[in-house]
Amino acid sequence: MTVQPREQLPTVRGRQTQAAIDAAARAVIARKGILATTVADIASEAGKSTASFYNYYDSKEAMVREWAVRFRDEARERSLAAAEPGLSNWERSQKAAAAHWNTYRHRLAEIISVSQMAMISDDFAEYWSDICALPIGLITALVEQAQKQGFSADSDARLIAVALVSMLNQFCYTQLSGSAESVDDAACIKTLAEIFYRTIYHREAHTP
Repeated sequence: MTVQPREQLPTVRGRQTQAAIDAAARAVIARKGILATTVADIASEAGKSTASFYNYYDSKEAMVREWAVRFRDEARERSLAAAEPGLSNWERSQKAAAAHWNTYRHRLAEIISVSQMAMISDDFAEYWSDICALPIGLITALVEQAQKQGFSADSDARLIAVALVSMLNQFCYTQLSGSAESVDDAACIKTLAEIFYRTIYHREAHTP
């Protein structure tokens, strides 16, 4: 899926209006999902007319495509934190869990939009696959490293990665798609890190 980012709008007012539309769209999509959200919903949430929306985006799908460009590099950057050298197994688990959680925390609307559009669009399905490939590839490499240390010796590294990413995705979505403000980030990251650690490094009796 190839998407070219829109050039920056020339006026401060134009940028402010687009930011208001984006913020409104994220709020509505986080509540209703992209498939149930209409342009009228977004415009109403932003306090703008539907005509204002179309000054910036050709459709809600076009809006999601532009979001996807902004989201992709950020997700990749976060995922690399767990691959830093010199980390203990527990620290690596914490960083991997935090990267996944924080991506959902800050980009929930983008993730919901792309994942739901993937159900009805081959184009978005390809992009969702690309997004998931980032953490799957990282976790596969971590499992393979763990296997060299004697952990998860008889397991399929990629299948473990796919299972963990599926669990991480569902947990983050379930926790954040409702009243996200009341969610305890630290507790959720700790829970995910413990599951991550015990799954990959399951021969160790206790976390440090």
